[in-house]
Amino acid sequence: MEKICVLRPEEPARLNPDRLDQLFVQLGERGAQNVICRAMEELALRLSSLEDAYRAGAHEAVRKGAKSLIGIADQIGMESLARVAGDVRRCGDRKDHVALASTLSRLVRIGDRSLTAVWDLQDLSV
Repeated sequence: MEKICVLRPEEPARLNPDRLDQLFVQLGERGAQNVICRAMEELALRLSSLEDAYRAGAHEAVRKGAKSLIGIADQIGMESLARVAGDVRRCGDRKDHVALASTLSRLVRIGDRSLTAVWDLQDLSV
């Protein structure tokens, strides 16, 4: 009899709080909060669009969308999200559809955790 193992991937989001601190120093509290909020909204929209594009079979749109996530994630210190978005882009470049499915799922998980982590950090700073 075969045993079925269910995997539940757990990976914490890695944030660079120094990057957030830099934004506050450069832009002031109000400016930094505006940038962070806009970036978080844009990331959430793009993550959703990536999932839709993948389900529609638009792998080139997934690759391009992942590339666009990198800059936004870097801007607000979401290092793990930026790194995994780069992994998704590379899978798209190689047209490795199995790896693309896997890394896209990972990107969505990391994205959710990253957005929550930044939101939590903002709650602490208020």
